[in-house]
Amino acid sequence: MIDLAFAVPGDLQKVTGGYAYARKLFQLLEHFDVAAHHLHLPGSFPFPSAEDLELSAQIFRQVHPDTTLMIDGLAYGALSQSAVDAIEQRIIALVHHPLALESGLSEGQQRELRASETYALARASRIITTSSVTAKLLQEQYQISAGDISVAEPGSPRSARAVGGDGVVQLLAVGAVIPRKDYLGLIEALKLVEHSHWQLTIVGATDHNRGYAQKVREAILSSGLRRQIELAGEVSTPELNASYASADIFVMSSRYEGYGMVLTEALARGLPIVCTDAGAMAETVGDDAAIKVPAGDAMAFAGSLQKLLTNPEERQRRADAAWSAAKLLPSWDGCARKVADVVKSLSGGQ
Repeated sequence: MIDLAFAVPGDLQKVTGGYAYARKLFQLLEHFDVAAHHLHLPGSFPFPSAEDLELSAQIFRQVHPDTTLMIDGLAYGALSQSAVDAIEQRIIALVHHPLALESGLSEGQQRELRASETYALARASRIITTSSVTAKLLQEQYQISAGDISVAEPGSPRSARAVGGDGVVQLLAVGAVIPRKDYLGLIEALKLVEHSHWQLTIVGATDHNRGYAQKVREAILSSGLRRQIELAGEVSTPELNASYASADIFVMSSRYEGYGMVLTEALARGLPIVCTDAGAMAETVGDDAAIKVPAGDAMAFAGSLQKLLTNPEERQRRADAAWSAAKLLPSWDGCARKVADVVKSLSGGQ
């Protein structure tokens, strides 16, 4: 059994794709002869205080120099140069998407994060990304050699097929209420939809960016659609599964996704999808199951929704395509095996 110190910032139980990915690795890596130990980093990343940077450095120093250290990109890309230089262990950087591509950042924050992540990635022994799109982006924009990157796509367990709503078409969006998810753009698109027999449920934490969440609440109230849009907040896993089961259409208006795990969760339940084509979303789901539009194009998003809302046959055809595509989705075992292979290659175990 090979030891791996896996550093993840914040609450590991948060209901986001990145944290779900980490939880699965902690659960499954031991099946592939890797013992992953959780290093709990402060939750202030990607904008850590000086105190949190020092605390993180202390945590890294407690790890044996011969132990491989894997650091979640939410923290690794935001470490100071001195903090990166002080790490003695072999480093695996786990990158879901570059930090500088997060929406809602000032130009100064974007420059700072791009500089810190560029510096950190250049000093990693290996990099694991969750999609080939992110891997290509790191090569083109961060000057990372293709040979230093491995792709370990998230898994997606087979689920029961969604049964949909009763009469009113149920729309579902899942994801934290943050600027990158562009729920304000989704509300603008829904204002343009002429079909009125629909109900949207937005499931996702509202405490990641309280200012943006308040803007979304205000937009719902002023849209004239407050009886049709529910901001459900973060829910339990059984409640989330129930939301998927009762949905008719899955919608995702993100400005960027490094993979888009909720898209594969929607496929796994046989849901037709309307989403943007930003980042990895263009490749995560096929064109037969999803209608994809440019990010930020409310008119195009509204037109695509209108098409599915008013055409049950089209909706069913795409639902069938999604259900078929679900059979080909990657497994979590496969994902963990790929990560374990990277760990073993650095530890002389392969």
